[in-house]
Amino acid sequence: MLSNRQLFSRYMGLPSVVNEPVEIVGAKGIHLYDDAGNEYIDLVSGVSVSNVGHAHTEVIEAVRKQSEQYMHLMVYGKFVQAPQVMLAERLASLLPEKLRSVYFVNSGSEAIEGAIKLARRVSGRTELIGFQNAYHGGSMGALSLLGNEHLKNAFRPLLPDTRMLQFNNIKALEQITERTACVLIEPIQAEAGIILPAPGYLEALRVRCNETGALLIFDEIQMGMGRTGKMFAFEHSSVVPDILCLAKALGGGMPLGAFISSAENMSRLTYEPELGHITTFGGHPVCCAASMAAIEVIVKNKLIEDADRKGKMFAEELIQLNGVKEIRQAGLMLGVELIDESLTDVIMHEFSLNRLIVDRFLFNPTTFRIAPPLTITDHEISKSVQLIKKCLFNAINKTKP
Repeated sequence: MLSNRQLFSRYMGLPSVVNEPVEIVGAKGIHLYDDAGNEYIDLVSGVSVSNVGHAHTEVIEAVRKQSEQYMHLMVYGKFVQAPQVMLAERLASLLPEKLRSVYFVNSGSEAIEGAIKLARRVSGRTELIGFQNAYHGGSMGALSLLGNEHLKNAFRPLLPDTRMLQFNNIKALEQITERTACVLIEPIQAEAGIILPAPGYLEALRVRCNETGALLIFDEIQMGMGRTGKMFAFEHSSVVPDILCLAKALGGGMPLGAFISSAENMSRLTYEPELGHITTFGGHPVCCAASMAAIEVIVKNKLIEDADRKGKMFAEELIQLNGVKEIRQAGLMLGVELIDESLTDVIMHEFSLNRLIVDRFLFNPTTFRIAPPLTITDHEISKSVQLIKKCLFNAINKTKP
């Protein structure tokens, strides 16, 4: 009889080669457990998904309770489903007045697709502007505004009438014109290695969009829901987008995304044509119940307020280490940049040997990501830091000439 590992390689469609897959049989807090009884420390949170930790009791209870009432009923929008309504109201209570109409979808990619469609519908324009080294998902619209040619070229032709700008280049904002339907940007670039906006940059972008009538879309799929030390990353600036995209941590571990705008904007998907955007499973009641529970865990336990302090605990220890070139930090999301790519290659293997779940960034080969659940304790941070130090020490020794 074949093992699950063998079946994994035989029947699963995989986006990359996995040489030694690990079978996880349990997860709790910041820890994962494999079928051999080994414990792993999760410093990635499923790429910023498990912000309240794995198997949080309040999220699990919300899922259980809602699943016993009802699960899928009908295509989104046909019936009033309390979990959807309550979650939309809760999100609206956390957001500015112009972001009060919530359209639930299944994922970050679908949130981006919906946002692009909405922007074209509202503006009546076609040009789409994105940024180099930005990541927005793998669907065709999201891929069209992804800022890496290597990942895009095999799938061309993509959406026409797109333009890519350089992040933090104020001069380049002049390329936003009266032809531009929308500008899609991460307020903090994630897969580029945690690139923060320069002082005044987002404000200048907002002014340029106002001048030209282009809609400003913020992709907070990875950086939202408390990760940066604010509930939403745009709160670090004075800028409010026209459309906000959320996913990942929004679902509390369940698949859920959303694009959010004004009621006036969102109504453009209701008429001419009707069903301007539609989804079968978006806003699934069980996912919405999990999201509500996760939001309350974040707020009640003041995880947002503590995220920056915890992030600094990592940063202040790791910046002192030999081999570390720079650390870029936004709350409990860190990009640890090493002196060269060869060292990064070796340390990733060391992380695996020491059962530390750490991830590289797609568009920054010398940098690795630290983004543990926001529930991580000071003791767990100290333990993780010691293991990272050990891994870096071993990696440097192995790369010495």
